[in-house]
Amino acid sequence: MIITRLRRHATGLGRAAQACRATLGRIAPVLACAALLGASGAHAQEPEVVMKKSTVWKMLTPDDKLATYALDDPGVAGVACFYTVPERGGVKGMFGVAEERSEVSLACRQVGPISFKEKFEQGSVVFRQSRSLIFKKMQIVRGCDAKRNTLVYLVYTDRLIEGSPQNSTSAVPIMPWGAATDAPKCANWVDK
Repeated sequence: MIITRLRRHATGLGRAAQACRATLGRIAPVLACAALLGASGAHAQEPEVVMKKSTVWKMLTPDDKLATYALDDPGVAGVACFYTVPERGGVKGMFGVAEERSEVSLACRQVGPISFKEKFEQGSVVFRQSRSLIFKKMQIVRGCDAKRNTLVYLVYTDRLIEGSPQNSTSAVPIMPWGAATDAPKCANWVDK
């Protein structure tokens, strides 16, 4: 009954939050609402669709697909990440209630001169996205390999109760760009 009410009202994050407070308030108000609200992006930026490719044909409902997205790192100018995720079709996928698979691939690259916008901690969240109605999310996090002056990105999925061993890692060596002769050191921007 609770899930049915959430499905009817969860058309946007605002409505989902209202539904969460109204229907799940009796069960686990802090836990459920925090998971639902925390499943949105870590920052306001939304990833851009690069391409989608059908993998399983469905006759009357949307196909299962592999979708590739591009995302600029909100804390480091000059770095973009590309990730591919499976997206379920079928009836559940059509209504946005399917639990998505955990497999995600990731490739991050330097696409311009690198400059840091703010200090960050090892494992800072770059992007977070819901992969199920409430409790499963995908996260891209950033770290710094100071010895090699390289940004390291990790993507993984987790659940409230148990995580997933599915993950992917990408590294971006910080190099001079264009006429510049030196590059910033990521170690100077990591909070210790």
